[in-house]
Parts: sequence; C-alpha cells; structure tokens
Amino acid sequence: MSLKTILATKGNEVVSIDFTTDLAAAAKLLTKHRIGALVVLGVDGRLAGVLSERDIVRTIAESGSAVLQLPVAQVMTRNVSTCDVNDSINSVIDRMTKGKFRHMPVLDNDRLAGMISIGDVLKWYIETIRDHIHQLEVSIADFDMMRL
Repeated sequence: MSLKTILATKGNEVVSIDFTTDLAAAAKLLTKHRIGALVVLGVDGRLAGVLSERDIVRTIAESGSAVLQLPVAQVMTRNVSTCDVNDSINSVIDRMTKGKFRHMPVLDNDRLAGMISIGDVLKWYIETIRDHIHQLEVSIADFDMMRL
C-alpha cells in the first residue's frame, strides 16, 4: 500500500508557516490546528524545513522563554526527510522509526502533497488489522455453516 491510501482518507491539507514568523505565532498555530508539526516555507514558497512541538520545547528548555520571539528559521529542522506519495507505508514507518521523527512531508513530483504523521500510519494499521479480523470472522462463520 502506498501513502496515497492514507492521504485519500486524511486529506492533503498542510498547515504551513513562513520562515520569518516567530516561535510564539508558530506555537499558537500548532495549538489552533491541534497538530504536532508545521511545514516551514522559504522565500520561494517551497519546503524549507519542519517545525515541531519538540523543536519549540527543546529551544525553550535550553534558552528560556525569550526564544519565543526568534524566527522559526532559527529553530526549525532544516534537513527534512520527505517521502513520495507512491512510497509504501512500510518504508515510511521504517524511516520514521529509524530517524526518530513523527512527521514527514509527502511530495508528488517534487511538490508538497501532504504531511504524514506516525499517528496517521498507526491509525491506518489499526483499521487494516480490524478489517482483517472481520474478514477472518466472516470466513470462520462461513466455514462453520458449511460443516453443519
């Protein structure tokens, strides 16, 4: 299964922020949308980085609350791992686990097509397992009916 499966259900809305915006505004945007990471857009409107809740908390812990006035560009993760809409869900979960990050921008022909989170992947896995269990239960019931 590819990421298209998850994006078809989740949608492809990406909450983004300009790299010059301060951390306080970024934190408010994260809270407003109840999300854990923002895509940071550069001068050309292209992906420049990702800013996560963890990035903000780590920076406050290291330097105090005055950092909330810093621009997002000074705190964001610049070396962002991305994936393609055609990548398999398993390959993405492996990369997220090995890289120890929870959010990954999804590209389609080098254009931003969505944002995937570990929670999105987990939800898909749970739904898939439930579907498989239901199919097994139906098969068992059919088999039991055949034995009668």
